[in-house]
Amino acid sequence: MVRLNKIYTRTGDDGTTALGSGERRAKHDLRIEAYGTVDEANAAIGMARLHTAELGALDSILARIQNDFFDLGADLATPETDEPPEYTPLRVTESQVQRIEGEIDGLNSGLEPLRSFVLPGGSAAAANLHLARTIARRAERYMVALADTGEKVNPTALHYINRVSDLLFVAARCANENGRKDILWKPGEHR
Repeated sequence: MVRLNKIYTRTGDDGTTALGSGERRAKHDLRIEAYGTVDEANAAIGMARLHTAELGALDSILARIQNDFFDLGADLATPETDEPPEYTPLRVTESQVQRIEGEIDGLNSGLEPLRSFVLPGGSAAAANLHLARTIARRAERYMVALADTGEKVNPTALHYINRVSDLLFVAARCANENGRKDILWKPGEHR
C-alpha cells in the first residue's frame, strides 16, 4: 500500500533519487531516465484520454495501460539483485504482454491495411496517442540501453513496452475513425 503524507522530502536536493531498494542514484542515471520516461508516456496517455471517453473500449484499454505503466515503473525502480529482497518486488508479467497483444489484434481487425506511413495527427485523440507512442519508444530505448550496460532489466518488461507502443499506433488509427481520417505520408510531395 502506497502512503504519501509529505510530498517533498528534500532528499533529492543533491541531484539523487532513491530506487525501490533505497539505493540512491543520480537523477540522470539510465534507470531513472527509463522509468521517468515511462511516467512521461503515462502522462501523454492521460492527455489522449481527454479525447477518448466516447471511444468506450479504447478508453478502457488506455486506462489499463496507465495502471500497468505504474507496475512497469515499479519494476524498473526495483532492480533485481543477488541478495534476497525484503519484499516481493512488483514485476511486469507475461499475462500483461499477452493481454496487450490480444488488444492490438482486436483493435487492428477493424482497420484497413496501410499503403503508406501515417503522419501523427488527424483527431486530437490520435495526435496525443502518437505523441504517447513516441515517448513509449524513447522509454524502450532507455530500457534497452540500461540492459546493454549490464544492469538487470526484466525481459518481459521490454516486451511489454514494445507492445504498448505498437498498441498506441493502432489506437491512434482507431481514434481517427478507424483509419479513415489518417494523414498518410506522400513521399517527396513537397520537393
